[in-house]
Amino acid sequence: MSSERPPFGQTAGQLALLTVQSFRAMVTRPFQVRLWFDQMEQIGVRSLGVAFITTLVTGMVLALQTAYSLPSLGVKYYIGTVVSKSLVRELGPILVALVVGGRIGAGMTAEIGTMKVTEQIDALRSMAVDPVKRLVVPKLVACLVMLPALTILGDLFGILGGLLIAVWQLDLSPGFYVNDVLSALTLQDVASGVGKSVFFAYFICTIGCYKGLTVRGGADGVGRATTQTVVLASILVLISDFFLTKAFFLFF
Repeated sequence: MSSERPPFGQTAGQLALLTVQSFRAMVTRPFQVRLWFDQMEQIGVRSLGVAFITTLVTGMVLALQTAYSLPSLGVKYYIGTVVSKSLVRELGPILVALVVGGRIGAGMTAEIGTMKVTEQIDALRSMAVDPVKRLVVPKLVACLVMLPALTILGDLFGILGGLLIAVWQLDLSPGFYVNDVLSALTLQDVASGVGKSVFFAYFICTIGCYKGLTVRGGADGVGRATTQTVVLASILVLISDFFLTKAFFLFF
């Protein structure tokens, strides 16, 4: 049993090939819409709780830290601006991608990797079923749809967390906070955050599925691949966020 890793160039080439195959299968009939919706439920709906907790608490902490760290500047009166801008443009997409992405990426690798080591994928090929169309495409479609949706909901939860702190701890009125948020946020801010989440969804799903399809070494190999998926997806999300931020500032 070999534990050697393929060279980086080979891995990048295989990821590019999987991407081309996935998007080609996505627009090729028959469309397996039922599988798409099943994956949306597993990836999106079941991740709502963790996204809610993460972003709600982040919004609360962000509001509290900002108000009490710079009291002499009167920052508490701009809490709505600080919380909404920070969450919508940066923290919301990043936190949802890291927390939800770790969950769904590991699940994809474990599911597909188990099928690989038990030769179920070979059985699909023997029945003239394309494993990419059957296994990868529904997950990719679900990620591209649900991660941006979770990001938008996460932004709302985070802004709600800031509202709770603004009212209960900083003695601001709800109307003042909401007006500050609405006056600060622009369509460009929302487009930037949602645009990032689309790229993050692609990275998470592609890496998760690729690691599952290339598992070797039985159950132990599945465990290693699952760990590698979480680590690589998180690193790629963080690195790509810098370049995406620079790119989006050029347009937005």
